[in-house]
Amino acid sequence: MNTAAEIKPELAAKIERLNALLDSIAARHDKVKLASSLAAEDMLLTHAILSRQVKIGIFSLNTGRLHAETLGMLDRVRERYGYEIEQFHPQAAAVDEYVGSHGANAFYESVDLRKRCCEIRKVEPLNRALSDVSAWVTGQRREQSVTRAELHEEEQDAARNIAKFNPLTDWTEADVWAYLTAFDVPVNPLHARGYPSIGCEPCTRAIRPGEDSRAGRWWWESRDTKECGLHITTIPLAVVGENASA
Repeated sequence: MNTAAEIKPELAAKIERLNALLDSIAARHDKVKLASSLAAEDMLLTHAILSRQVKIGIFSLNTGRLHAETLGMLDRVRERYGYEIEQFHPQAAAVDEYVGSHGANAFYESVDLRKRCCEIRKVEPLNRALSDVSAWVTGQRREQSVTRAELHEEEQDAARNIAKFNPLTDWTEADVWAYLTAFDVPVNPLHARGYPSIGCEPCTRAIRPGEDSRAGRWWWESRDTKECGLHITTIPLAVVGENASA
């Protein structure tokens, strides 16, 4: 493992700010959770939370269509940190109805059917996961895709009426991997096979050189539809403040 002395000053400053932000989030909210995809950014946040015992819970959405390598990360977190990541599954009846009506892989046929699958396997379980918190944390970064270019560090999740934090908003991919290397954080082996962004197995492929990090997600769709519905109901707190004072 590298030592803190080997971390470049620019990254050290980001780490210090990240830790301070996580501490502040935990202090401001009695109950808050990190939604972990078990991919690189979320493993960074998992380490930042668990290695410092910050009072932020961690959960993952087990959609029933994840890669074996992704599921294996649950064991690696348990072994490294002694922490059991809470899992939320889709409602079996909703999955059965979708598959019976449209087929197991109907998401390839249209954006609407893909989004319906995401709603069943991800959005509804997320809603249950967040039903008892006043804030949640994500590993989103602006650099990841065009749909996240306007991402804010702190937002209001309007649909759930809770706060939402994106602590890695201005982190680059290089920053993320420098952190993971410096602290010897466990990472999903799919990253080494060309998967910077990892979702359900049938909806994720390795990217090609020069593609943005989320190009492998729902690759058969246009760039501006590549969100699953987990992150499209938020507004910047600055806008909330403007509306409140209007």
